Formats: sequence, structure tokens, C-alpha cells
Amino acid sequence: MTDSPLIWERPEPAERSTPSPLSRARIVRAAIVLADSAGLDAVSLRKVAGALDAGPMRLYRYVDTKDELLTLMVDAIVAEIPAPAGPTWDAVLRSIATGLRDTVLRHPWFADLLGGRPYVGPATLARGEAALSALRATGLDDLDTITSALATLDAYLIGAVRKEIAEHRAQEETGLDQRQWQHANGPYLTRMFATGRYPALEEWVHDARHLKAAEAFELGLGYLLAGIASSLPR
Repeated sequence: MTDSPLIWERPEPAERSTPSPLSRARIVRAAIVLADSAGLDAVSLRKVAGALDAGPMRLYRYVDTKDELLTLMVDAIVAEIPAPAGPTWDAVLRSIATGLRDTVLRHPWFADLLGGRPYVGPATLARGEAALSALRATGLDDLDTITSALATLDAYLIGAVRKEIAEHRAQEETGLDQRQWQHANGPYLTRMFATGRYPALEEWVHDARHLKAAEAFELGLGYLLAGIASSLPR
């Protein structure tokens, strides 16, 4: 039994002459519009078909499953990220990182699809190629070190953007922004700090400079890139 080809290797069906012509690109764009407006739960082949004024069975000529549709959506979103660029390896990785964050902020549902097994669409592969090439250009040829460095970068990016999106969602659900939430929880924390059991936390709450999301992202990214730099050939 032979495995069926991946969506990337299956030819797209010829477009039929109908009042509502279809293509994978149109299907994916309609799915992205649905996700942008109402989240991933709003995406199904039936709902996408409805948005395109087409019968659901027609979509199965182009995509077999919802998982395939999500795979196509991910690569379409990655393709929106500007091509990684910069004069140095860390500038390239920084452009990849900031491009990903900016894209997630435009498409919050995208954060939910990051992590897990890697996607292998053309745009995603190109992003991976750029990151690997940037580190290889430094003279670093230990693939295990490169793999660990890029895995750590991915882990930071995924964690940072998911945390930022979670904060946005919490504001939408509760109606409280971060400062209002802190004010609501202030009296309780004051009572807990008065017990003397949390001196380090009390100092942090009162004296730390609590950065905005963009500042915190850039600072953390800088720490990470400095750590990678320490592993590079002198």
C-alpha cells in the first residue's frame, strides 16, 4: 500500500467554469478570514464552503481534511512574514523573530498552531533554510549545536507570542486590561505580602520596571541571541 501524496505534491484540480470558482488559494484565504474574525473554532470545510457560496463536497476536490486546510493556512500566514534579512546572523534571526510576532498579532489564532510537529510547506521550509544558513555562515558547523540553538529560539518565540495572545484574550473575556486587573488584585496581594512569606515577590511587584509586551519581547530575544553568540566560533 503506497502512502497518498501530501497536499504539497498533489496537483490542484482544474478550475471549473461555475458561478463560484474554487482554488486552494481562495479556500485558504476564506478560511483565514473566518479564523481572523472568530478564531479557529469557526473554521470547518462546511463553513468555508458557505463563505465561498459553494457546496461542501466541492472543497474535497482541493483538500481532503480540516488538518490539510490548517496546514495550508499556516504556510499562507508564514508567507506573509517578510523574507529574513540582515547583514549579520543575529540580524537575520531577529528579523525572523519579530516577523513572527508581528504576524501572530495580526492573526491571533496562528499562535494556537505553533509548536508540535513541524510544518513542511514551502514558506515554512524557506524560513527554516534562512535560519540554518544564517548560523552556518558564522562558521558553526556542529549541527547538534545549531539544532539546539534554533530549537531554543523557537521555544522562546512560541512561548512569548502565546503569552501575549493569552493576555489579549484575557482582556477581551474579562473586560479588564492589565493595569485594571492588577488594581483588582492589589488588596489581596498586599495582605499576602504582609505575612512576610514573599519578600522577593513583593520587591519585584513594587520595584521592578514592568515592561510593555514589545519591550519584554525584544529584551528576552536579546538575551537569547547573546547566549547563541557564546556558542559560535571565536
